[in-house]
Amino acid sequence: MSVRPVTSATLAQPTLEGAGVHLHRAFGFHDPEMLDPFLLFDDFRGDNPDMYLKGFPWHPHRGIETITYVLAGSVEHGDSLGNVGTLGAGDVQWMTAGRGIMHQEMPQGNASGQMHGFQLWANLPPALKMTEPRYQDVPSAEIPELIDDDGTRVRVIIGKYQGRLGPVDGIAADPQYLDVSVPPGVVKTLPMDTYRKTFAYVFAGAGSFVDASAPRGVLLEKEVAGREVNIRDMSGNRTLVQFGTGDSITVQAGPEGVRFLLVSGTPIQEPVAWHGPIVMNTRAELMQAFADLRNGSFIQP
Repeated sequence: MSVRPVTSATLAQPTLEGAGVHLHRAFGFHDPEMLDPFLLFDDFRGDNPDMYLKGFPWHPHRGIETITYVLAGSVEHGDSLGNVGTLGAGDVQWMTAGRGIMHQEMPQGNASGQMHGFQLWANLPPALKMTEPRYQDVPSAEIPELIDDDGTRVRVIIGKYQGRLGPVDGIAADPQYLDVSVPPGVVKTLPMDTYRKTFAYVFAGAGSFVDASAPRGVLLEKEVAGREVNIRDMSGNRTLVQFGTGDSITVQAGPEGVRFLLVSGTPIQEPVAWHGPIVMNTRAELMQAFADLRNGSFIQP
């Protein structure tokens, strides 16, 4: 295997979104080629309802797909087509906005007031920009979870891992979306498709993503599970890790273990005309979308 080297590790930035939701944005609204086909990734969490209850009231989307993954609390959603529902802890929703939809997402805390979830935006290729909108709501119980011999846990949300397929399918970017938990001190190598853009987002614990040529790390004051742990390049809470080319990634978990999302997708490599929640290929298409919003033709039967 050729292990992908780390090309960058950056912290998600505090951002105010929706009607006043305090979240952290790992990437978005900058270079659409950076992680093509992915456009934006937000981490929304907290235990103070005042920081998230105002939610994301009615807003439009066209030309993209949104992936919402809830870890704690819930998200109530509804749209202009009459769809309503609630995502609970561990649930996933993949929404294909296609030719256009108006929807809202309203976070609710659990009994302790805690709320935690992620939202990822994936671009649609030109041929599917104006496709019919659709949802895939997946309850937590339908998401396969594998436990490897070394104690690593992998929830397979989309794509394949060790022969198990995630329940979300038919997505344009042909993505893989895994929720990976590696125990303290374990060194774990995960296979990846060589040609897909790939990122990891660390949201609990810490770990060092290394390639085969990386120097050995320094020792912690106490060894973890009898192994050396590289703390020089340790990635911790709310860290976005991007990789170069290769057919695997390797992570060495820190003293508390590490949990991260591992996401990859096939680049679309098409021009992007983007403003807010609408992503098209040309400025003319973008202007038409906003004209449709003004004249009431954005939502099509």
